[in-house]
Amino acid sequence: MERILKSLFLFLSKNKSMTRAAKKYGLRFGASRFVAGESLEMALDVIADLNRKGLAVTIDYLGEFIEDEREARTMADQCIEAIRMIGRENLDCQLSLKLTSMGLDVSERVVMDNLRRILETAKANHVFVTLDMEDFPRCQPTLDVFKNLRAEYTELGTVIQAYLYRTEKDIAELNELHPNLRLVKGAYKESREVAFAEKKDVDENFKKIIRQHILNGNYTAIATHDDKIIDYTKVLVKEQGIPGSQFEFQMLYGIRNEKQLQLVEEGYKVRVYVPYGTDWYGYFMRRLAERPANVAFVLKGLFRR
Repeated sequence: MERILKSLFLFLSKNKSMTRAAKKYGLRFGASRFVAGESLEMALDVIADLNRKGLAVTIDYLGEFIEDEREARTMADQCIEAIRMIGRENLDCQLSLKLTSMGLDVSERVVMDNLRRILETAKANHVFVTLDMEDFPRCQPTLDVFKNLRAEYTELGTVIQAYLYRTEKDIAELNELHPNLRLVKGAYKESREVAFAEKKDVDENFKKIIRQHILNGNYTAIATHDDKIIDYTKVLVKEQGIPGSQFEFQMLYGIRNEKQLQLVEEGYKVRVYVPYGTDWYGYFMRRLAERPANVAFVLKGLFRR
């Protein structure tokens, strides 16, 4: 049943009609648990509250299925405004963005123009930017863009997904850039031709790439809610004498809040991924696909209405 639900929600996450409807009707059906709000002002309040609790943040203005240059430019403008507000309010916050929201599917010129505008603003405001990873067809284009811009902008990172066969090789090839990488399991539905199908294989590869990247001496963000992966990382950094300044744990807004605070109390750096905006539908569907507990939460919310 869990696998069926995951496939269903991943399928629904790519439905453009549902995405348009979600924008029209706003945050409903439990989505507000995982999305900070529809406006930047609402998100800034959440960031400030998390910072007061000792949690760092990365903010993401949600957007998918961007198909024209004007819409991509508007998305970039929103990111620029967020960066300026982060700098102005002196928040402990970074920015995450998807290249498709910047025009990756429109043209190379569009996505590069938008990214340069964002990165120049980020540089001026001392805000780190992470290029999120999307589905497999966009993996190589995302890494190509990262490699191109990393030579100019040192405060730039990207994401590597443990469920892809190619991941170990990608980390090895990126090592010469000494990159700051967010390591994740992966949240898209991929074929067995390119990705591990079994959870145990994904978990083992996740451990392998955490070890690989940390021992390369590079900054490593371990993005997971899995206690086994968290415990593995704790043991690894202790055994290898890895300083706390070289790694952090990352978790999603609205998921395992108590665990986030527990890790902070133990002395670990924890960063919370905080999405906001009206284009929340695809992100919400992928969160439902990840954990059955999320589905149960939404159903309880529906019955209370």
